[in-house]
Amino acid sequence: MAVKIALLDSGIGLLAAAAALRELRPDADLVLTSDPDGMPWGPRTAADVTAHALDCARAAVGHRPDALVVACNTASVHALEAIRAELEPGIPVIGTVPAVKPAAAGGGPVAIWATPATTGSAYQRGLIRDFAGGAEVVEVPCWGMAEAVEQADEQTVAESVAAAVARTPVGIRALVLGCTHYELVADRIRTALGQVAQERAQGLELYGSARAVAVQALRRVAPEAVARQGRGTLTVLRSGRVEELPPAALGYREGRLLDTAALARP
Repeated sequence: MAVKIALLDSGIGLLAAAAALRELRPDADLVLTSDPDGMPWGPRTAADVTAHALDCARAAVGHRPDALVVACNTASVHALEAIRAELEPGIPVIGTVPAVKPAAAGGGPVAIWATPATTGSAYQRGLIRDFAGGAEVVEVPCWGMAEAVEQADEQTVAESVAAAVARTPVGIRALVLGCTHYELVADRIRTALGQVAQERAQGLELYGSARAVAVQALRRVAPEAVARQGRGTLTVLRSGRVEELPPAALGYREGRLLDTAALARP
């Protein structure tokens, strides 16, 4: 059965979930819809984020996806209900939630790295209250990290990761990556934690949302989701325009996987 799934983000943070979908269903057609003209979304008001996210969703709808993944924490916080109200039940909409519950299942202490706008927000505090199960949780704001990842700026990524490491207590057992962009540099985050203090990295587990979101999307549209033969298409929408993957995307394994696995263009 043919499957087409759209993914929405302000920028290239959607690559992690898109790559997970490509690995789970190589034959799936993917539509990546982002907003380079309007990013970053973090400093925008909730109403502005909702308006921009809806524009991205509407651009994707024109390509008739079977489901839409809101592969962005900020958009999931502010715009998910509005997107669902407009698209469902015709198109299932899957949001992205930081993996607080699985990270805290083994007890604390747990750290959550997130954008400054999300850190300390009522949304994130609610997740901790409802899903941390009493485990100790430390919220760590990551200034400029998403923007650095978006540009694939190695030096700025390293600096922003180092700054977040410095704010992360020694001895944490689990680290939640509370922004989809951060999953693209998960290996660099783990290495940086280990370089500063070995005890920070020993037994440390990193928790992202990409694979869980991909599994959920496939469950909604194709319950038999298994790896299949074939090569799905890739459509890239940037502020509504059909374009290629931006050069920065190819700086990451996930972007290269998408670029080489789906050469067909509409």
